[in-house]
Amino acid sequence: MRDDTPGASFPGTHLDPGLAGMSARPIAGVDNGFVAGYRVRFDEAGPDGATRTSTLLRYAQDIAWRHSEEMGFDREWYQARALGWVVRGVELELHAAIRLGQTLRVSTAVVGHRRIWARRLAEARLADGRLAARVTTDWVLLDARGRIVRIPADFGVAFLNPEVQSEILRVPAPEGPPAHTLELAVRPRDLDPLDHVNNAVYVDWIDEALEAAGWLGDAGDRPVTWRVEYLASAARGDEVVVQVHGDAASWAARIRRADGLDLVRASGLATEGSGVISEPATAMTDA
Repeated sequence: MRDDTPGASFPGTHLDPGLAGMSARPIAGVDNGFVAGYRVRFDEAGPDGATRTSTLLRYAQDIAWRHSEEMGFDREWYQARALGWVVRGVELELHAAIRLGQTLRVSTAVVGHRRIWARRLAEARLADGRLAARVTTDWVLLDARGRIVRIPADFGVAFLNPEVQSEILRVPAPEGPPAHTLELAVRPRDLDPLDHVNNAVYVDWIDEALEAAGWLGDAGDRPVTWRVEYLASAARGDEVVVQVHGDAASWAARIRRADGLDLVRASGLATEGSGVISEPATAMTDA
C-alpha cells in the first residue's frame, strides 16, 4: 500500500500503518520515502517519562534501514559488495515532548546527495499531526577498507533526489576549558551489529555529561537543536573522555579517545524555533 499524499501532514486516524511500514511521499518534491509507526517503549524513556534524545536517532536509523530494504538494498546486498553506510553528521530538532507509550508516525526520505554522501530527512509526528522531532542525517558510503567511495549509480535510480547545494554538516571544536568532564569505557552494550559504537550511543554519553553538569531539563518546553559531527569511531574496550562547555541554553561537547583522538563534536541550543540545515534546491544532476 502506498500513501501518495504529498507533504508531511498525517491525520491521527492514520497514525500507525503497522509494523511492516509502507512506501510514502512524506517530503514534498521528493518521490521516495517510507513511513511506519513507533510506540515509545518503557526502556526508551528516562525517569521523567520523556523519550531519550538517543531514541529518536535510533528510530531515524532503523527506518532508514527499513526504507533501504524496501527498495531492494538489504544487508545482504551491502555485504556482497563490501559496502556500508556510516553517519557523518546529524541535526536533531526537538519540537514537542514525547512521552512513554505514545505512538509516533515516523517518516524518512533521501532528500539530496553529493558525489560521496547523501542526506536523509526523518520526521516524527504525534497523533494529532504535530511535528515532534526532525532528524537530518548526512551519510557516507565506505568500502571494506574503511575508505569513502562514490555512491553507486543504482542508488540514483532507486532514490531519485536533488543534488544538495550545501556542504556536509560540520561542528566546530569547543574553545576554552570544559565545564564538566566525564570519563568512561566502551561497554559491550554500546556496540552494534557491525561491532562499532552506534551513533546514538555518543548522544547518550553527552546526555550523561550534561546531566552531571546539571544542565538537563533547564530548557523547559522550548525547542532544542542538537548538531553532531562524527569524526572517528570508538572501539570495543576504548577509554573515552566526554567534555561539555558553555551552559544549559547553549553548550558544546567533545568526545575524545584517551590518546587524544577526536571522535565526536557536538553542540546544543535551546531556541524559540529551529529549522532544517538545508533544503534540496535543484533538479537531480550527476554527482
